[in-house]
Amino acid sequence: MGDVSEPTPARPRQVTMAGWMIMVGAVFAIALVFERVSGLHTLESQAAIREFLAKPPGSDLGIGVDAVVTTIRTLAMVTAGCAAAAGILGYQVLRRSRSARLAVTVLAVPLFLAGMVTGGFITSVVAAPAAILWLQPARSWFDGKPAPARRTAAPAPVSGPLPVASQTPYGTTPPPAVAPPAARPSSVLWACVLTWICTGLVTLGLVASAVVLALSPDLMLDQVHRDNPDLAAEGISDDLLIVATYLVIAGLVLWCVSAAILAILVFRRVDWARIVLIVSAATCSVFCLVGSAVGAFMLVGPLLASVLVIGMLLRADTRPWFVGRRPS
Repeated sequence: MGDVSEPTPARPRQVTMAGWMIMVGAVFAIALVFERVSGLHTLESQAAIREFLAKPPGSDLGIGVDAVVTTIRTLAMVTAGCAAAAGILGYQVLRRSRSARLAVTVLAVPLFLAGMVTGGFITSVVAAPAAILWLQPARSWFDGKPAPARRTAAPAPVSGPLPVASQTPYGTTPPPAVAPPAARPSSVLWACVLTWICTGLVTLGLVASAVVLALSPDLMLDQVHRDNPDLAAEGISDDLLIVATYLVIAGLVLWCVSAAILAILVFRRVDWARIVLIVSAATCSVFCLVGSAVGAFMLVGPLLASVLVIGMLLRADTRPWFVGRRPS
């Protein structure tokens, strides 16, 4: 008789989601590259490049329009090549190729950086799932092993009298056993840590912006009037702009603080807080997506963080940990 091999573990949903995100995102990234390259010689693109080179930081580069066009075309071709390779590797990832997982992770860095010429969002959608492939249960699946069982914490010492057997007309009923709470999944820990780091950094940036606005309001007002010269004609005064900016900053700071508090509740095993934090992260990702589409590249980081938090809080081993919480 031949050797009986162990059954191959089923592919985790996280791997399926990551593989399809890589393949579909790669197709869209290539399409955006060709659209970007084909529009480099249009009048609008040439005017935008000249405007960029006419003032800092573009004027400090010491290059001309042709050099900028060549640089953009080169980065676009690098993006297309990396995206095509990532799409092929995404298919191999679904077939449990460990080398494909490593290769797509290495490609994620140049793909994300070079992909800034297309806006950065689509290439980040291709690059971000690479991190999911190294988390459990995906890591065990690539190793050909079943996902590790959830660890259980040692039961807490019982204070007071121990449960005793109860007498019934049919005999003695043994005392009920109390199951110890399960250990916190690592995905929950990392989702909370990522939330705290991002909300802290964003809050610091917003507070710094408010301080700069209070000390030098003309810097913001000059930029706003350059971008929108018709504001005064529309009846929007400088005082109204300043007040509106403070309100926006205050609202965003409140949002960050709320998200950080939700992460604390998630860390303490409150299920409704997990759902609200997922909704908050999804809303943040939508706003970051819109901002990245209009050229706010600094929002790509919060966008990636939001996607990772959503993915980690929706993992298969996360929901049972919250549902199994013992009432306090």
